[in-house]
Amino acid sequence: MDQGSIARILKQVSGGEDEIQQLQKALLDYLDENTETDASLVFSRKFYIAQWFRDTTMETEKAIKSQKDEDSSEGTHHAKDVETTGQIMHRAESRKKFLRSIIRTAPSQFSTLKMNSDTVDYEDACLIVRYLASMRPFAQSFDIYLTQ
Repeated sequence: MDQGSIARILKQVSGGEDEIQQLQKALLDYLDENTETDASLVFSRKFYIAQWFRDTTMETEKAIKSQKDEDSSEGTHHAKDVETTGQIMHRAESRKKFLRSIIRTAPSQFSTLKMNSDTVDYEDACLIVRYLASMRPFAQSFDIYLTQ
């Protein structure tokens, strides 16, 4: 991955969100900006929003399940684990809130909210997609699957 380009995109995309949210917003802006030239980008945009929402929900469910498993096996709470689960829950809720706001925004309204239309070009969009895909659980555990 070209970390320099990712850092440049993050610097150009201003916002108080976390890194993943900033990249998601930049990609959604790019897709929305180019829907007039390629109608399939409308579907891609909706697919990404739905996939990210699903990923966030799955991450939350895994955190809750792991916390319940630890509670039942050990019988005691570890402050660090509870804090980590709380942080995961907070981050998941903020991502869901962000995605809901994107879903509720009509495409014509979304184009008026764009702040980085000149920031992301086709190559940057491809880089963002590869970077976000590398963050998915399957991509992170691909070596494990190959060795098994």
